Amino acid sequence: MTDIHTARIEPFLTAAPVVPVVTVETPTQGIGLARALVAGGLPSVEVTLRTSGAMKALEAIAHEVPKARVGAGTVMSRMQAEDAVAAGAKFLVSPGATDSLLAACEDLPIPMLPGAATASEIMRLHEAGYRRLKFFPAGPAGGPAMLKAWGPPIADVKFCPTGGVSLDNATEYLSLPNVLCVGGSWVAPGDAVSAGDWARIEALAKQAAALSA
Repeated sequence: MTDIHTARIEPFLTAAPVVPVVTVETPTQGIGLARALVAGGLPSVEVTLRTSGAMKALEAIAHEVPKARVGAGTVMSRMQAEDAVAAGAKFLVSPGATDSLLAACEDLPIPMLPGAATASEIMRLHEAGYRRLKFFPAGPAGGPAMLKAWGPPIADVKFCPTGGVSLDNATEYLSLPNVLCVGGSWVAPGDAVSAGDWARIEALAKQAAALSA
Protein backbone atom coordinates (compact mmCIF):
# COMPACT_ATOMS: atom_id res chain seq x y z
CA MET A 1 0.00 0.00 0.00
CA THR A 2 1.31 3.44 -0.87
CA ASP A 3 1.92 6.16 1.69
CA ILE A 4 -1.36 8.07 1.78
CA HIS A 5 -0.85 9.88 5.05
CA THR A 6 2.51 11.67 5.06
CA ALA A 7 1.46 14.76 3.12
CA ARG A 8 -1.50 15.30 5.44
CA ILE A 9 0.23 14.88 8.82
CA GLU A 10 3.71 16.24 8.09
CA PRO A 11 2.82 19.98 8.18
CA PHE A 12 1.81 19.58 11.81
CA LEU A 13 5.10 17.85 12.64
CA THR A 14 7.40 20.26 10.85
CA ALA A 15 5.90 23.56 12.02
CA ALA A 16 8.29 23.59 15.01
CA PRO A 17 10.76 21.21 16.66
CA VAL A 18 8.36 20.53 19.54
CA VAL A 19 4.68 19.59 19.55
CA PRO A 20 3.37 20.44 23.02
CA VAL A 21 1.45 17.60 24.66
CA VAL A 22 -0.96 19.31 27.01
CA THR A 23 -3.54 18.39 29.61
CA VAL A 24 -6.29 20.92 30.29
CA GLU A 25 -9.50 20.90 32.28
CA THR A 26 -11.53 23.82 30.93
CA PRO A 27 -12.06 25.89 27.79
CA THR A 28 -10.58 28.93 29.51
CA GLN A 29 -7.41 27.01 30.31
CA GLY A 30 -7.21 25.70 26.78
CA ILE A 31 -7.55 29.11 25.17
CA GLY A 32 -4.97 30.75 27.42
CA LEU A 33 -2.53 27.89 27.02
CA ALA A 34 -2.88 27.71 23.25
CA ARG A 35 -2.39 31.46 22.87
CA ALA A 36 0.78 31.29 24.97
CA LEU A 37 2.19 28.36 23.00
CA VAL A 38 1.45 29.98 19.64
CA ALA A 39 3.00 33.26 20.82
CA GLY A 40 6.09 31.28 21.81
CA GLY A 41 6.43 29.72 18.37
CA LEU A 42 4.75 26.32 18.86
CA PRO A 43 1.62 26.30 16.68
CA SER A 44 0.85 22.57 16.70
CA VAL A 45 -0.75 21.60 20.01
CA GLU A 46 -1.81 18.11 21.07
CA VAL A 47 -4.63 18.24 23.62
CA THR A 48 -4.72 14.88 25.38
CA LEU A 49 -8.15 13.39 25.95
CA ARG A 50 -7.32 12.53 29.54
CA THR A 51 -9.71 14.84 31.37
CA SER A 52 -13.48 15.21 31.32
CA GLY A 53 -13.12 18.74 29.97
CA ALA A 54 -10.51 18.03 27.30
CA MET A 55 -12.89 17.88 24.33
CA LYS A 56 -14.58 21.17 25.27
CA ALA A 57 -11.15 22.76 25.70
CA LEU A 58 -10.10 21.48 22.28
CA GLU A 59 -13.27 22.89 20.75
CA ALA A 60 -12.62 26.27 22.39
CA ILE A 61 -9.06 26.37 21.05
CA ALA A 62 -10.25 25.48 17.55
CA HIS A 63 -12.75 28.35 17.58
CA GLU A 64 -10.90 31.01 19.56
CA VAL A 65 -7.22 30.50 18.64
CA PRO A 66 -7.15 30.25 14.85
CA LYS A 67 -3.35 30.30 14.68
CA ALA A 68 -3.18 27.11 16.74
CA ARG A 69 -3.07 23.81 14.85
CA VAL A 70 -4.91 21.88 17.51
CA GLY A 71 -4.97 18.11 17.58
CA ALA A 72 -6.49 15.48 19.83
CA GLY A 73 -4.14 13.12 21.64
CA THR A 74 -4.68 9.82 23.47
CA VAL A 75 -7.31 8.88 20.89
CA MET A 76 -8.33 5.30 21.64
CA SER A 77 -11.59 4.69 19.79
CA ARG A 78 -13.70 5.55 16.77
CA MET A 79 -16.05 7.57 18.97
CA GLN A 80 -13.23 9.70 20.36
CA ALA A 81 -11.86 10.24 16.87
CA GLU A 82 -15.23 11.28 15.48
CA ASP A 83 -15.92 13.55 18.46
CA ALA A 84 -12.51 15.19 18.03
CA VAL A 85 -13.24 15.92 14.37
CA ALA A 86 -16.61 17.41 15.33
CA ALA A 87 -14.88 19.57 17.95
CA GLY A 88 -12.53 21.03 15.36
CA ALA A 89 -9.36 18.96 15.74
CA LYS A 90 -6.96 19.26 12.82
CA PHE A 91 -5.12 16.00 13.50
CA LEU A 92 -5.30 12.95 15.76
CA VAL A 93 -2.62 11.19 17.82
CA SER A 94 -2.90 7.73 19.36
CA PRO A 95 -0.60 5.93 21.81
CA GLY A 96 -0.83 2.80 19.67
CA ALA A 97 -2.95 1.43 16.86
CA THR A 98 -5.76 -1.11 16.59
CA ASP A 99 -7.48 -2.38 13.47
CA SER A 100 -10.73 -0.68 14.43
CA LEU A 101 -9.08 2.67 15.12
CA LEU A 102 -7.13 2.62 11.86
CA ALA A 103 -10.30 1.72 9.98
CA ALA A 104 -12.13 4.60 11.61
CA CYS A 105 -9.41 7.07 10.71
CA GLU A 106 -9.52 6.04 7.06
CA ASP A 107 -13.03 7.50 6.98
CA LEU A 108 -12.15 10.81 8.65
CA PRO A 109 -11.13 14.07 6.97
CA ILE A 110 -8.09 14.73 9.18
CA PRO A 111 -4.79 12.83 9.52
CA MET A 112 -3.73 10.44 12.25
CA LEU A 113 -0.32 10.02 13.89
CA PRO A 114 -0.42 6.46 15.26
CA GLY A 115 1.90 5.31 17.99
CA ALA A 116 4.40 2.45 17.86
CA ALA A 117 7.02 1.12 20.25
CA THR A 118 8.38 -1.97 18.48
CA ALA A 119 9.71 -2.89 15.06
CA SER A 120 6.75 -5.17 14.45
CA GLU A 121 4.29 -2.37 15.20
CA ILE A 122 6.17 -0.07 12.83
CA MET A 123 6.13 -2.71 10.08
CA ARG A 124 2.40 -3.23 10.52
CA LEU A 125 1.68 0.49 10.27
CA HIS A 126 4.05 0.72 7.31
CA GLU A 127 1.99 -1.93 5.52
CA ALA A 128 -1.12 0.16 6.29
CA GLY A 129 0.44 3.16 4.56
CA TYR A 130 1.85 5.11 7.50
CA ARG A 131 5.35 6.58 7.27
CA ARG A 132 5.04 9.18 10.05
CA LEU A 133 4.62 7.68 13.50
CA LYS A 134 4.63 8.58 17.14
CA PHE A 135 7.34 6.69 19.05
CA PHE A 136 5.75 6.11 22.44
CA PRO A 137 6.72 5.81 25.21
CA ALA A 138 10.04 6.98 23.84
CA GLY A 139 12.13 6.83 26.99
CA PRO A 140 11.05 3.42 28.31
CA ALA A 141 10.99 1.98 24.76
CA GLY A 142 14.68 2.65 24.13
CA GLY A 143 15.06 6.38 23.51
CA PRO A 144 17.41 7.80 20.88
CA ALA A 145 19.43 4.59 20.69
CA MET A 146 16.38 2.63 19.56
CA LEU A 147 15.45 5.21 16.92
CA LYS A 148 19.03 5.24 15.64
CA ALA A 149 18.96 1.45 15.31
CA TRP A 150 15.70 1.55 13.35
CA GLY A 151 17.04 4.14 10.89
CA PRO A 152 18.84 1.90 8.38
CA PRO A 153 16.33 -1.00 8.15
CA ILE A 154 13.21 1.23 8.20
CA ALA A 155 14.62 4.18 6.32
CA ASP A 156 11.43 5.81 5.03
CA VAL A 157 9.69 6.07 8.41
CA LYS A 158 10.12 9.21 10.52
CA PHE A 159 9.03 9.75 14.09
CA CYS A 160 7.76 12.13 16.71
CA PRO A 161 9.11 10.62 19.94
CA THR A 162 6.95 11.33 22.98
CA GLY A 163 7.15 10.16 26.56
CA GLY A 164 10.19 10.91 28.66
CA VAL A 165 11.31 13.69 26.32
CA SER A 166 12.55 16.84 28.05
CA LEU A 167 14.53 19.98 27.40
CA ASP A 168 17.62 18.07 28.52
CA ASN A 169 17.37 15.29 25.92
CA ALA A 170 15.26 16.83 23.13
CA THR A 171 18.31 17.80 21.06
CA GLU A 172 19.60 14.23 21.16
CA TYR A 173 16.36 13.08 19.56
CA LEU A 174 16.21 15.97 17.09
CA SER A 175 19.73 15.21 15.85
CA LEU A 176 18.54 11.90 14.39
CA PRO A 177 17.64 11.89 10.68
CA ASN A 178 14.49 9.87 11.30
CA VAL A 179 13.06 12.34 13.84
CA LEU A 180 10.90 15.19 12.56
CA CYS A 181 10.03 16.68 15.94
CA VAL A 182 9.49 15.69 19.55
CA GLY A 183 6.36 15.72 21.64
CA GLY A 184 6.77 17.24 25.06
CA SER A 185 4.74 18.18 28.10
CA TRP A 186 7.51 20.19 29.75
CA VAL A 187 6.47 23.32 27.87
CA ALA A 188 3.11 23.29 29.67
CA PRO A 189 3.76 22.28 33.29
CA GLY A 190 0.65 21.48 35.29
CA ASP A 191 1.27 24.09 37.96
CA ALA A 192 1.65 26.83 35.36
CA VAL A 193 -1.53 25.76 33.57
CA SER A 194 -3.49 25.64 36.84
CA ALA A 195 -2.22 29.08 37.82
CA GLY A 196 -2.82 30.55 34.39
CA ASP A 197 0.82 31.58 34.21
CA TRP A 198 0.80 32.09 30.47
CA ALA A 199 3.91 34.26 30.51
CA ARG A 200 5.93 31.35 31.91
CA ILE A 201 4.52 28.97 29.31
CA GLU A 202 5.23 31.41 26.49
CA ALA A 203 8.85 31.65 27.69
CA LEU A 204 9.15 27.86 27.78
CA ALA A 205 7.64 27.67 24.30
CA LYS A 206 10.16 30.17 22.94
CA GLN A 207 12.97 28.11 24.44
CA ALA A 208 11.58 24.94 22.85
CA ALA A 209 10.98 26.59 19.48
CA ALA A 210 14.65 27.54 19.35
CA LEU A 211 15.84 23.94 19.71
CA SER A 212 17.70 22.36 16.84
CA ALA A 213 19.83 19.35 16.12
